[in-house]
Amino acid sequence: MAPTVERKNINLAPLKAANVPIFFIVGGPGSGKGTQCDKIVAKYGLTHLSSGDLLRDEVKSGSPRGAQLTAIMESGALVPLEVVLDLVKEAMLKAIEKGSKGFLIDGYPREVAQGQQFESEIQEAKLVLFFDVAEETLVKRLLHRAQTSGRADDNIDTIKKRLHTFVTSTAPVVDYYDSKGKLVRINAEGSVDDIFAVVVANLDKVTSKI
Repeated sequence: MAPTVERKNINLAPLKAANVPIFFIVGGPGSGKGTQCDKIVAKYGLTHLSSGDLLRDEVKSGSPRGAQLTAIMESGALVPLEVVLDLVKEAMLKAIEKGSKGFLIDGYPREVAQGQQFESEIQEAKLVLFFDVAEETLVKRLLHRAQTSGRADDNIDTIKKRLHTFVTSTAPVVDYYDSKGKLVRINAEGSVDDIFAVVVANLDKVTSKI
């Protein structure tokens, strides 16, 4: 049985009162969403949160919760959705205190239930930006990155496994938000600036109040 993580009681009143726009960012490894998020932050002043980074930071912090998360991951189990959501909530509250104008939640949701839980407990996302890239292009980009990154997971076998995991878990998320009329499918095969122009055209429609 996987170790459990003690959950905290989090007061979301300041976050709900702020009612700032929230955008989910979805795309495979190598889709360029990190680069686009940096450009979105620079233009719109939004706060960029990555659930993966929040998990890694908590583990590194040496906190009791971080130790529990380490135990879960070492056992091969997945970190519960609720725990990831708690980390996201805490990061959002800190950003709201500093005057955040809105959020890009990167690599989120990884499954439909995760998005539904987020939206029921916090608020609905304005849009889901899906950076759509052919698998062949993703493999090429990641192999190119591997030449300089030194990352252990940038090899052909691991890349193909990561892409398979992404496609199988994310396809239902894409379909779900598409059916709700919230999905923006962005062809992310072109240049960084061309892709960003499409992003801006879509964000401008819903961020006029920012």
